[in-house]
Amino acid sequence: MASQQPAAQPPTLLTIEAAAAQVSMSTRYVRRLIAERRIVFYRLGRAVRIDPADLADHVAAGRIEPITRESVWRDLRRAA
Repeated sequence: MASQQPAAQPPTLLTIEAAAAQVSMSTRYVRRLIAERRIVFYRLGRAVRIDPADLADHVAAGRIEPITRESVWRDLRRAA
């Protein structure tokens, strides 16, 4: 008799409302991200869900480093 392994647990997916609350943005913003295909999402029938890891990746991609004295001079040299 072959041993059966349990099915892999699917990731916990967020609704649009839950995703918006997690990043402190409006549901309209999250829906726009989905419409513009700027974030990965899953369509389950008519329902749309977002993986929290994909949401975290989207937020991390928008990170801007603070300005330092060295970065200002480096940017000025590039412009010249």
